[in-house]
Amino acid sequence: MAATRTLFIGGTGVISSACVTRARDAGHEVTVVNRGTSTTRPLPDGVEVLHADIRDPQSVRDVLGERSFDVAAEFLAFTPEHIRTDLSLFEGRVGQYVFISSASAYQTPPQRLPITESTPLRNPFWQYSRDKIACEDLLVEAYRERGFPVTIVRPSHTYDRTLIPTSGGWTDLERMRRGAPVIVHGDGTSQWTITHNTDFAIAFVGLLGRPEALGEAFHITSDEAPTWNQIYDYLAEGLGVEADLVHVSSESIAAVVPELGPGLIGDKANSMVFDNAKVKSLVPEFHATVPFARGAGEIADWYLADPSRQVVDRDLDAAFDRLAEHARAFA
Repeated sequence: MAATRTLFIGGTGVISSACVTRARDAGHEVTVVNRGTSTTRPLPDGVEVLHADIRDPQSVRDVLGERSFDVAAEFLAFTPEHIRTDLSLFEGRVGQYVFISSASAYQTPPQRLPITESTPLRNPFWQYSRDKIACEDLLVEAYRERGFPVTIVRPSHTYDRTLIPTSGGWTDLERMRRGAPVIVHGDGTSQWTITHNTDFAIAFVGLLGRPEALGEAFHITSDEAPTWNQIYDYLAEGLGVEADLVHVSSESIAAVVPELGPGLIGDKANSMVFDNAKVKSLVPEFHATVPFARGAGEIADWYLADPSRQVVDRDLDAAFDRLAEHARAFA
């Protein structure tokens, strides 16, 4: 694979930070454009940094000048308006535009597993997913009508040590530590594909500068799909405790904590298992090597290392108490 001049829009998020490091290590010439405000995931040495706000297109034009790139990797586009801005910024300036979409855009609930890239895109439950679908539609139209060199990448649930995959975040882990019941949606047996960001980065970087990837969509996920019961138990093991799991329907959780509803009913409540044959056909070196049992330990260690990270949402904590009390009263 030839080295590329790659521009990352973002670069310090959960997914993009691992991709920046992997691209640099693979010999790509990496430039990052962002606001320069992140301290959680500092950029590695050897990466050029341009400070601009992608929501202020003129600031991006000012820092880029007349420069062009082999690849622009967009991690911060979430709505069609963001895509329209990017088309005005990068059309004619890049040889490949890689858009980070979402596997939550796939048909929800899925009619067949495993999910492939030909699975229909439809999620009536979550606006985030519908916006990503609309972004894809604009980019596919630009590719078909004008040859805009887009590659669409759909991550599933991708994490690093800072990102707790459960709906309650640290509140869930703190409840485990003190022996309080922990709310798990459904019966906990649905399967959930969860991918370490360093594994994702292997496949992602393998797509950079590949003409075979133009006009194509790929999801990149682990081949591991533990149940939600296993995910909570792995986190408890990382903390050195046993979790007291209480199962509550996703609809009941959404009724008590409405802000959790779209992400549960529109995503996590459904078994999601993926066939990665398509991306592996272009990037045969891609194999996910970090099991969640290990990743959960990384998460626990990171949070336990600094009390300032251990922020409990008191309203959510109280809501979980009510849900657990109700569930056990009618068990």
